[in-house]
Amino acid sequence: MKKRVKWGIIAVIGAGLAGWGIYSQMPKPNEELAEANKVMTNQSKGKKALNINAVIVRPQVLTDEIPIIGSLIPDEEVNLSFETSGKITEINFEEGTAVKKGQLLAKVNDRPLQAQLQRLVAQLKLAEDRVFRQDALLKRDAVSQEAYEQVKTELATLNADIESVEAQIAQTELRAPFDGVIGLRQVSVGAYASPTTIVAKLTKISPLKLEFSVSESYARDIKVGTNLTFNLEGSLEDYHAQVYARESSLDINTHTLTVRALYPNPTGIMPGRYASITLKKQEFKDALAIPSQAIVPEMGKDKVFLYRSGKAEPTEIVTGIRTEALVQVVKGLAEGDTVIISGTQQLRTGMAVTIDRINN
Repeated sequence: MKKRVKWGIIAVIGAGLAGWGIYSQMPKPNEELAEANKVMTNQSKGKKALNINAVIVRPQVLTDEIPIIGSLIPDEEVNLSFETSGKITEINFEEGTAVKKGQLLAKVNDRPLQAQLQRLVAQLKLAEDRVFRQDALLKRDAVSQEAYEQVKTELATLNADIESVEAQIAQTELRAPFDGVIGLRQVSVGAYASPTTIVAKLTKISPLKLEFSVSESYARDIKVGTNLTFNLEGSLEDYHAQVYARESSLDINTHTLTVRALYPNPTGIMPGRYASITLKKQEFKDALAIPSQAIVPEMGKDKVFLYRSGKAEPTEIVTGIRTEALVQVVKGLAEGDTVIISGTQQLRTGMAVTIDRINN
């Protein structure tokens, strides 16, 4: 009897331990998780619409412009030097001043040539008199035709010698080949000059040439007569030039076409400056355009979100030309559509949205 009681107690204790083990393995409610789920549920029920900015699509003028960097170069520029050698006897210009075409700028010694010219000129009167007398005698058959031709040849030779000396004297004079501004002189009076000696630089700055290059894809769009606008660093003014010439072929290394335009330069802008050129390629009178930030690229295509009845609805678009801030839409939008331009990365189809600001 005692043995049965003993085994009964052991069985009860074993059953209790087994029950406790099973109970301990059963899932229990996580109070923190339940509380968090409760908060999220409440927040989801009270979630607000996304605040966005939008723009109403309207037809507008859109210009396809090409930004280019060019250089202002002189219309004409030359390093001045003498055609002959000799000691410089005169310098008749002030550095950095304007000079006129034909103005005498400098001179080398020409005294030997002047003396030679005087001797020839002195012989000229006698030679002319001989021809006159021989002509009168020939008319009376007092001299032969050969004698008359000889004195005529002597006179012609003398005149040719005079012209030759005068040409040599002209080579001792350095004159301005065109109107322009002369730069810093590189020689002084008394220095010996040769044809390789640079006296100064002469630059014609009115008009100026605007030189730039365009890629081969735009080469056909640049023609003689094309108008363009450019700006200079430090100036807010717009300057206007016109294409007057272009290179005959593309550069074989860069595949670009070099173009030159003329700017009248009434204010005396110095050459050598960089110019930011805006070249108008094409103008669209009634283009539908939207800000670039409104476009969402997706899987190789472009889409935008439209505001419709308080919700965001996506639509696929096809774009055209681009400017700094706007993109032309050639397909997918209509006049009057309201396009969302902010928070586009957060938008989803059918999401509730509220417009904070709208641009007409």
